[in-house]
Amino acid sequence: MKLSSSPLSTIRFLNFNSPLIISPLSFNFPKTTFTHFPNFSIHTTISSPAITAEESQLAPPNPLPHLPWLIVGLGNPGKKYNATRHNVGFEMVDAIAESEGISINNVNFKALLGRGFIGNVPVMLAKPQTFMNSSGESVGSIVSHYKIPLKQVLVVYDDLDLPFAKLRLLPKGGHGGHNGMRSIIDRLKGSRDFPRLRIGIGRPPGKMDAVNFVLRPFNKQEREELEFTFERGIEAVRILLIEGFDKSATVVNSTKAMEQLG
Repeated sequence: MKLSSSPLSTIRFLNFNSPLIISPLSFNFPKTTFTHFPNFSIHTTISSPAITAEESQLAPPNPLPHLPWLIVGLGNPGKKYNATRHNVGFEMVDAIAESEGISINNVNFKALLGRGFIGNVPVMLAKPQTFMNSSGESVGSIVSHYKIPLKQVLVVYDDLDLPFAKLRLLPKGGHGGHNGMRSIIDRLKGSRDFPRLRIGIGRPPGKMDAVNFVLRPFNKQEREELEFTFERGIEAVRILLIEGFDKSATVVNSTKAMEQLG
């Protein structure tokens, strides 16, 4: 499935001057300490009183820190494409943000960005604003700037080859004809070694062209079913970040397991 590039793909973006960015190599989230990407400095926003030697012997050891994740939802910017099948990646990321209380209100790297936590795992949520076929421009810049390990990059996108509203979590793979994924893989120097969460949008009815199909909105029944898919996706992402890929993949890729979670 291929989409032609939009003539609006070349647009200007605001500078990201959020006070949360301390320097090109530091992250200061609006919470207390957590772990960091490689070469990142950590800043504690809340100081704690000194602990005596006796108290330190009684205190439990600090839990191992979690590496931050980048979660990217793919779609096309603009009202014209809102709520269309090709934008379910955007919608999944919005659902995660709402569920976890994360505001996606900053602009940088040609993307809308939000930062916060899922459990005690720091995350950055991203919605590239480059139009689908150039998604790699945004994702590649974020990954490069923050030196994010690819195993900590989850890309969420629509898939024509999955039944409608079904989820599939994979540790790596090709683009499968999806131009957004093709662009990301190209920008990551051909690397395919990053996890992806595919959301099924089904096949076009009859002889409908795939391009026209993916740009169609959902009907009322499909929308209701999709809401349950987003709920399952949120739970899958939580499991992925907190308990690991294997546990999440077992749950996501098993219809029975996901129904039990619901």
